[in-house]
Amino acid sequence: MRSALTREFARHYVEMVVVMLAGMGLLAMPAHWATDALWPDVSGNDATLMLARMAVTMTVPMIPWMRWRGHGWQPSLEMAAAMIVPGIGVIALLEVGVLETVWLLMTLEHVAMFIAMFAVMIARPDEYSHARHEIHDAATTAQAPLAARTGD
Repeated sequence: MRSALTREFARHYVEMVVVMLAGMGLLAMPAHWATDALWPDVSGNDATLMLARMAVTMTVPMIPWMRWRGHGWQPSLEMAAAMIVPGIGVIALLEVGVLETVWLLMTLEHVAMFIAMFAVMIARPDEYSHARHEIHDAATTAQAPLAARTGD
């Protein structure tokens, strides 16, 4: 039983990493276009903007994915925070001049995200160790995918 729970925990972590990377890849250009339109005077290659876009494009697909997998709003938002806070942290390091090497900041951002995600998961092992999650309130259940409601 324990190995099955460990497998589910690991599967969930890998799923989230895949969703993050897919989001980053698929949303990179639309996010670049959006920031160019919103801030035309700021270079699209500005390091601060690049780090912020990366955090957002990795987080945005995570919330619907977690909701689809049956997680409530609180765990979904905790996971989003685990991805946004490291982005804010590396931007702060850049802005105060502690670190200015972009590839190092990006690496630090990713590593900190992966660690923060794992920490959020470890804090709620039951939340992340089961294949299906119960959705408790009727309003959410009505909006949940059929597979999540039926257990199929």
